[in-house]
Amino acid sequence: MGSPALYDTYARLPLAFERGEGSWLITADGTRYLDFAAGIAVNVLGHAHPHLVAALVGQAGRLWHVSNLYEIPGQQKLGERLAQNTFADRVFFTNSGAEALECAIKTARRYHFVNGAENRIRIITFEGAFHGRTLATIAAGGQKKYLEGFGPAVEGFDQVPFGDMEAVEKAITPDTAAILVEPVQGEGGIRRLSLASMRKLRELCDRHGLLLVLDEVQSGVGRTGKLLAHEWAGIEPDIAAIAKGIGGGFPMGACLATEEAAKGMTPGVHGTTFGGNPMAMAVGNAVLDIILEEGFLEEVARKGLLLKQGLAALADEFPDIVEEIRGEGLMLGIRCKIRNAVLQGALREEKFLCAPAGENVLRLLPPLNVSDDEVNEALGRIRTAMQAVTTGSAEEILPAAGEKSQA
Repeated sequence: MGSPALYDTYARLPLAFERGEGSWLITADGTRYLDFAAGIAVNVLGHAHPHLVAALVGQAGRLWHVSNLYEIPGQQKLGERLAQNTFADRVFFTNSGAEALECAIKTARRYHFVNGAENRIRIITFEGAFHGRTLATIAAGGQKKYLEGFGPAVEGFDQVPFGDMEAVEKAITPDTAAILVEPVQGEGGIRRLSLASMRKLRELCDRHGLLLVLDEVQSGVGRTGKLLAHEWAGIEPDIAAIAKGIGGGFPMGACLATEEAAKGMTPGVHGTTFGGNPMAMAVGNAVLDIILEEGFLEEVARKGLLLKQGLAALADEFPDIVEEIRGEGLMLGIRCKIRNAVLQGALREEKFLCAPAGENVLRLLPPLNVSDDEVNEALGRIRTAMQAVTTGSAEEILPAAGEKSQA
């Protein structure tokens, strides 16, 4: 499998799918896989959801692209719905999470610029973060494996240990513009920032005149059982980036901001050719039609608890395999004592798909409309995979000294 015509930048699994149905992916020969990766938290309503398909096909037959030279009614509608249901007053649409983060960074810096504090460009970020693959967002993430070989890192980011509020406070200087954090680190290993720490960051920003910027690309759009994960802490940010789930599988993202935080983003200072295009807006509005239905998010929280409790029971049954169960809602992680790649391989043998992450974690990110039966089916397949792994030799399954997990 694979093609020599493609960049060799992905360690792809030897799998290809022909179609999808809800929580299932199906190969050309009809083999069905239970998909608890969901395109890495993207397919929030599963595969080929009829409401999303109808929205996309209907829009495709009318109008694909006009650019932001003109008014786009679907963009206005989606922006207003996001503003009505979140902390935000203003929305800028993008094509991806990285672009949404770029906009968030620019919005934060521009805010201080128009306030006459041109020196305030530095942003405090956290170890283990992943904010995207652009030059600015890999600098914000600060991980060497993503920075290496791409020249000098973009200036202006100060990293502190994840969750260390004392380090955050010490890192604040007269040049600090903002604090940027994921409420739940996805690529970093499903590490949730405590609610107390979220509230502390809000207090620090208020005290020092900083903007609180949240990366909700993976944790947002219902993934944790709230529309945006920070809502669990009872605080509001100044800026937040979303993507992944808001398009339900169609490429799109958005930067959300308060009126005050966005005041520097005036005509000409930022833009995009494809962001907010009519097709993306049609799908985004269709996603919100379902996510915002009464009781939907409560169901996400309930099913997340069902899955988490089942995983906790497996952790008790297989203490030599499971170190810890992490996460909230349908954003859960299994931290492994064995190499996560070994367990992932065993799961794949059981026709079950998940996603690796840092700290030797496997992420479970099913569609938010996954059924109870599918949750129970997943737990059964995970149990079978864990039983299979216990028959392997220590040399095959345990991390070698100094070995890093797959992420």
